[in-house]
Amino acid sequence: MDDQKITELYFFRDEQAIKETDIKYGKLCLRIAYNILRNDEDAEECVNDTYIGVWNAIPPKKPDNFMAFICKIARNTALKKLESASRQKRSQATVISLSELEDILPDESIAADVSNEDIGKLINNFLRKEKPDIRNVFIRKYYFFDSVSEIAKRYSFTESKVKNMLYHTRNKLKEYLIKEGIEI
Repeated sequence: MDDQKITELYFFRDEQAIKETDIKYGKLCLRIAYNILRNDEDAEECVNDTYIGVWNAIPPKKPDNFMAFICKIARNTALKKLESASRQKRSQATVISLSELEDILPDESIAADVSNEDIGKLINNFLRKEKPDIRNVFIRKYYFFDSVSEIAKRYSFTESKVKNMLYHTRNKLKEYLIKEGIEI
């Protein structure tokens, strides 16, 4: 079933919408959640919470890109679950990925007048100007939380090349944010 028809089912409050969403995007949502949480049970619970989030969001929202919409909900749901988990249950890889970005993103105490939405738009603008390989590697690491080895395998790169690409992209992003007037 195509995304528009699935969205229509949500608008009609038809529970078949959740079944169709699961058929089409269940594995993708599970992968996103697992990459963040690194626990099968927590990831499955997160996917179920994602479907509830989509159910509650549509209507009134009518997403232009349903796949991106559900991925964002799955990702945010998993990140909230990770945040609320005890320190022992946290995925070290995800914490490291997030800490890598902390070094280049503004601190709320320094840039209180800059919203997360503004930062997101700047990052999107920056990534649009990058080569597709660089953009894809960055997104796989910091949005989908794929490991360096998973990214290397996906794009037939060495792990060293992936690490190097991420390092240089983070530095370029930091310079770009500073150039755009974001205090870091």
